[in-house]
Amino acid sequence: MSKIFIVYWSGTGNTKMMAELIGDGVVQGGKEAEVVDVSEIKPEVLRDLPAFVLGCPSMGAEVLEEDIMEPFVAEVEKFAEGKKIGLFGSYGWGNCEWMRDWEERLKSAGAEIIQGEGITVLGEPDNETTEKCIALGKSLTAL
Repeated sequence: MSKIFIVYWSGTGNTKMMAELIGDGVVQGGKEAEVVDVSEIKPEVLRDLPAFVLGCPSMGAEVLEEDIMEPFVAEVEKFAEGKKIGLFGSYGWGNCEWMRDWEERLKSAGAEIIQGEGITVLGEPDNETTEKCIALGKSLTAL
């Protein structure tokens, strides 16, 4: 797998920053990163890949963005079995319930969550989150 896909939706830019950091980690690990806004890709592109990363901030009552990301994830669920999927996103309130729900949803579809859980950050990525995102990207290059 020479190209690693990092697909995200971002409202304020924080989740986009995380996506780009994960992409930096992929490049540092020696592979090509394809960091792409979810509105610019079809779920089918990921169907035959063994691993990829999805990112979305917490929205509303701690849910995924409903117009674009939610339908995308619903399609990914149909072929998630056996896939390794990284998850990430920022939030502005709450206790990361949206991420725990998202992890459980994909696990129930048969996916393995890379590093066991998604990466979350309150607001803009801080130093710790930056390191986690880069490490996630690097870990993908060994899959």
